[in-house]
Amino acid sequence: MPVLEKHTGLYTDHYELTMAQGYFLHHKKDTPACFDYFFRKNPFEGGYVIFAGLQDLLEILQALKFDQEDCDYLSSLGFAPEFVSYLESFGFRGDLYAPEEGEVVFPYEPLVRVEGNIIEAQLIETVLLNMLNFESLIATKASRIRRAAGTRLVVDFGLRRAQGLGGVHASRAAVIGGADSTSNVYSAFMFGLTSAGTQAHSWIQAYDDEVTAFRDFAVAYPKHCVLLVDTYDTLKSGIPNAITVAREMERRGERLFGVRLDSGDLAYLTKKARALLDAAGLPHVKIMTSNQLDEYVISSLLSQEAPIDAFGVGTSLVTGRSDAALDGVYKLSMSDNKPRLKISETPEKIILPGIKEVFRCIDAEGYFRADCICLSGETDIDIICHPHRPDKSSSVATFRKEALYRKVMDKGRINVEKKTPGEIAKYAQQRLSALPEEHKRFENPHVYKVGISRKLRDQRFAIIDTIRGKFGKEGQTR
Repeated sequence: MPVLEKHTGLYTDHYELTMAQGYFLHHKKDTPACFDYFFRKNPFEGGYVIFAGLQDLLEILQALKFDQEDCDYLSSLGFAPEFVSYLESFGFRGDLYAPEEGEVVFPYEPLVRVEGNIIEAQLIETVLLNMLNFESLIATKASRIRRAAGTRLVVDFGLRRAQGLGGVHASRAAVIGGADSTSNVYSAFMFGLTSAGTQAHSWIQAYDDEVTAFRDFAVAYPKHCVLLVDTYDTLKSGIPNAITVAREMERRGERLFGVRLDSGDLAYLTKKARALLDAAGLPHVKIMTSNQLDEYVISSLLSQEAPIDAFGVGTSLVTGRSDAALDGVYKLSMSDNKPRLKISETPEKIILPGIKEVFRCIDAEGYFRADCICLSGETDIDIICHPHRPDKSSSVATFRKEALYRKVMDKGRINVEKKTPGEIAKYAQQRLSALPEEHKRFENPHVYKVGISRKLRDQRFAIIDTIRGKFGKEGQTR
């Protein structure tokens, strides 16, 4: 079920329409073009990214149109009548190539290849970047939190701290990255996620005493009762009252599921809480914590042997703190059947021209060792060159090569089977398990090799020399 169903054509930046009209007025609307989506830096000073947001993007592109209200609005902005008339029957009819959603990906490699006419390929830039950059950022953050938490439950608590409606897709991405469930009921409904929640401090405050608040909640929710124990005093009031209610529940043939701590020294308090619960004959009662958690706090708590069974993670997860955005870009690499590139004084910003493929190099034990970017049609790559350091190269001759691209959209129609976020999450975990540990550590992760073929390197040099030659500049230094 697509979240964005109306006014899909307007989900763009103004300059996309400005350029589209320019192409139309200069009779270039049928010019074939290819754009690449990629990012230049891993977020969170990490070693990888989880590719997410693809299914949402495909659903929007398949439904992309300009209805009469949209066209009237564009006319009011001053767009030419003939261009607006063209948009009345517009739909995206291009092709997209991409890895499977949930794939482990790395900087500089083209993650989505868009082929179509210049107008349709240009117009989808904004929505593509919006969906893929955001969901990939959040899925990556969630995967790091999952890594820190191990097999313990992780619940997305972030909707109230999310950037507006971004929280809808944040919850989907959080599950793809490894969260077990979400407090976000809307996202759970839209994407088939597991919805979960406990109680707020206001429930306890609404009663004259804490034990009655706990008792009434347990009567209302006997099968999955989690009591928030830090409203007044965790160890002197909250846990003792939770034990009282737990014993009452057991006399009714029920069991208290858990307690939640949302403040204080969580390592100290959870140890004391666990001791009190165990001494009361309640070892089955789980301990959940929340309150400004992230992968580093969780790692610290567990390194202190805090007996925590579940984590509710909010702000840091759905906002992608401390990197509020993934720096994904969308660059033209071919138009009118000619390879194109953008030159920059910064070597890292000189793009890779032409239509390309991406292959993963896998060793005999099944571990990922490098990714190779090559020109479409190239086979038997044995050497990859550093994308920005011409003097550096690596042999990949002994590795098995796996193509990452699939044709996910064919002439504007979705060309892959739809998967649930849970299925995508399972795939992401499988792929992460094949990434060597040194790339997954939080501190100074090893840089994963992404290289280009010699033919692609030489083509880029040739185009750079040609462009600079037109302006009387020296060719690129090799």
